Amino acid sequence: MVTSVDGKVTGDFLYRPETEEITQYYYKRHRNYCADAFLCGRTTMQGSFTGETAPDLSPFKDAEVTREDYIPYPDMPFYAVAIDTHCRLNWSDSCIHDEDPGYDNAYIIEVLCENAHDAFLAFLRSKKIAYIFAGKESLNLELAMHKLKRLFKINRLLLEGGGKTGATFAQEGLIDEYSLVVAPFIEGNSATSLIAEELSQAKLLLQSDSEKIGKSGYWVRYKTMNR
Repeated sequence: MVTSVDGKVTGDFLYRPETEEITQYYYKRHRNYCADAFLCGRTTMQGSFTGETAPDLSPFKDAEVTREDYIPYPDMPFYAVAIDTHCRLNWSDSCIHDEDPGYDNAYIIEVLCENAHDAFLAFLRSKKIAYIFAGKESLNLELAMHKLKRLFKINRLLLEGGGKTGATFAQEGLIDEYSLVVAPFIEGNSATSLIAEELSQAKLLLQSDSEKIGKSGYWVRYKTMNR
């Protein structure tokens, strides 16, 4: 994640010209991890890839779909995992299309609950977008992680937002490492926090690496010791 000094992951600091070098470093770090997948919550996926418009489900209003995981392509080189329990992401294709090679052609996997709408499941199937179920009415993140590993052979997963998704992973003890690119700004109390409350769930962190970015930014990596 890119954060302010006071642990915010959203806010005006992300769009200041002084943050551009730091943001580019973040994308470089993303590529250098050579992960099997990255994961974001619904809000982050909308802001980065799909837009706010909900999918048109009218062609699928009469669909009836069984609650079985749908995996049309189980052996793709890189995946984009979306937490979308409200069934709102309006994908145009089964892969991400992005100028950054670290995201381009990532094959999409939706993580859903079993109470997902039949019409939305049919919409995803029409795009050949994979989906898995993790929980009946509320999300079981630990189950989702087991399925991603077992069904798609995902061993290294980059958790890249947003703040609410990151907080939930932290609270459930599902984060092994924190890789934070820190911008030299204090954002204040109005923005979404990652560190101040949520990282306290980790109990003990051991710094394993760090690097200065430009004049005043830095990257720091921590391993959690309670895993």
